[in-house]
Amino acid sequence: MTRRTRVLGVGSFVPDRIVTNDDLTQWMDTSDEWIRTRSGIEQRHWVEPDDTTTSDLGLEAANRALDAAGLSIDDIDMLIVATLSPDHEFPGTACFLQAKLGCPGIPAIDVRQQCSGFVYGMAQADMFVRGAMADTVLLVGAEIHSKAMDISTEGRDISVLFGDGAGAAVLQAVDVDDPSTQAHIYSSHLHADGNYAKELWIEGPSSTYSPNRWDNDFLERGAQWPKMNGKTVFKHAVTRMPEVALEALEANDFAVADVDLWIFHQANMRINYFAAKKLGIDDDDKVFNTIQRFGNTTAATIPIGLDEALKAGRLEPGMLVCIAAFGSGFTWASSLLRW
Repeated sequence: MTRRTRVLGVGSFVPDRIVTNDDLTQWMDTSDEWIRTRSGIEQRHWVEPDDTTTSDLGLEAANRALDAAGLSIDDIDMLIVATLSPDHEFPGTACFLQAKLGCPGIPAIDVRQQCSGFVYGMAQADMFVRGAMADTVLLVGAEIHSKAMDISTEGRDISVLFGDGAGAAVLQAVDVDDPSTQAHIYSSHLHADGNYAKELWIEGPSSTYSPNRWDNDFLERGAQWPKMNGKTVFKHAVTRMPEVALEALEANDFAVADVDLWIFHQANMRINYFAAKKLGIDDDDKVFNTIQRFGNTTAATIPIGLDEALKAGRLEPGMLVCIAAFGSGFTWASSLLRW
């Protein structure tokens, strides 16, 4: 038998507040048709304009994942949190979430790989488990975007895309003697190219500026809002996600047709359509999308997708699942697992 990592339980949480495409028209020059055509998004969930934090959303998802796994927080010996919208610049959001969960003393790790963050975190958890540095890891992806976007016509290219939410997974060591039937992670594959770091980014606040963290015209320039070169992001996403998915399949001697369910990062429905087309996926039912209802929740899209697929009866024990993500950095990653 071989020591491997399995996903024991998943959970997700989104705020109650639903913001439809029509709702956005009160703040910007847009329309339901404009947004649907370009992204496939119909609505997204945003937190109320209060003091809710990313770790608050993560706490809800984490507790649901623990319940699904049949475990308590006392069973967890490592916490990993993926987010690009931290509670504070430092310390890491994993520390704030750890305090709310009530599990002091265990390692608490932040992953800052944006839309690829959850898959990066899954790879890290898998390596910690395989190396016997942890037996049970709680992995959380959580985001609050609504508080950090330009909700105006000028910022609409980004602000119509993003939602708030969190997802979590409990990953646990398992002895595998029949990988064709037993739940486990086969492998993960991680990549990045920092030459494109400014194609999707927030300029600041930043240590670039001296003696202050921003210059005098920072706010006037709108440098505190995310900026995106949409064409470049789209071009790379529809190339890199299929590439890294095939890398996972080839590493484990599988073909595209062997995959029972595909969970792509939910950035844009058109991106996922072209990625599936490049992979030659001939059954649309094998691709599970959630972007219509939740928008892009960056590090939370993958675990939300897994949880929603379970609820919809689309994810069942024994299935071969391929996960692929692409995001700011640029970063891209995949994981292949037996559910």
